Amino acid sequence: MPRTDQPNSTRRLSVSTWSLHRTLGDYAVYGPDTENPSSLTDTDKHGQLTLLELPARLAAFGISTLEICHFHLPSLDTGYLKELRATLQQEQIELFSLLIDEGDITHPTNGERDQAWVSSWIEIAGQLGAKRARAIAGKTTPTAANLQTSIQRLRQLANHAEEQGVRLMTENWFGLLSQPVAVRTVFEQLEDHVGLCFDFGNWSGPTKYEALTSIAPYAESCHTKAHFSANDELDKDDYIRCLDITRAAGFSGPYTLIYDGPNPDEWHGLSRERELVTPYLQA
Repeated sequence: MPRTDQPNSTRRLSVSTWSLHRTLGDYAVYGPDTENPSSLTDTDKHGQLTLLELPARLAAFGISTLEICHFHLPSLDTGYLKELRATLQQEQIELFSLLIDEGDITHPTNGERDQAWVSSWIEIAGQLGAKRARAIAGKTTPTAANLQTSIQRLRQLANHAEEQGVRLMTENWFGLLSQPVAVRTVFEQLEDHVGLCFDFGNWSGPTKYEALTSIAPYAESCHTKAHFSANDELDKDDYIRCLDITRAAGFSGPYTLIYDGPNPDEWHGLSRERELVTPYLQA
């Protein structure tokens, strides 16, 4: 059954660092198969802000909840992680989630390796004081065998996360959770050990809204992603319809603004999304 008593379950606006990847300098996404990721060895990202400067800018923007993509951390040094955590606390920014954006725990040959890699990032989430860590349930097709592999490994990761003071989430993303029946199978069998990061921008097609409606009750965070045309036009009808789905489901967690439009002014894009989402923060 969907969980209804989440800690920190207050409606609020949040931002993911993915929405500001140009501002931060277009870091490269890397995974467990990358020995020396450039995002950790190349210190000059040509960005307008560093990650340490972001909390103050976010506070000035009027948002006090943040999600950080794993590849945006320029260092995994303990000292740096402590400094970032202290900076977030100083600016009164809640780190809701560390987004672990790579790894395939259902991979037929590398699944165990990737699970260990994800597990190491969950520990980093704990060091940063994140409330959640979001991992990919799997990139393989949702066969019965792959679903069971994912459920087993997600349960193990969730137990490890709990030891770090972190709650594990996964997302309706990539092949394994590309269909609502697969999402329901995973969450019914995990029995509340893992939460759902509900991203309504990941799915499309004629059954999109029906499919999203069927999984929305499991959501404890929402990646609130608008579609923008090449001419920078926001698809308002789609956005509002998806937001209405969260309201009907009684969603009460953070709405994390995800901007990925063509306009390089990411703060402007986030402002446009915020204007449409703000009414949904009310009870």
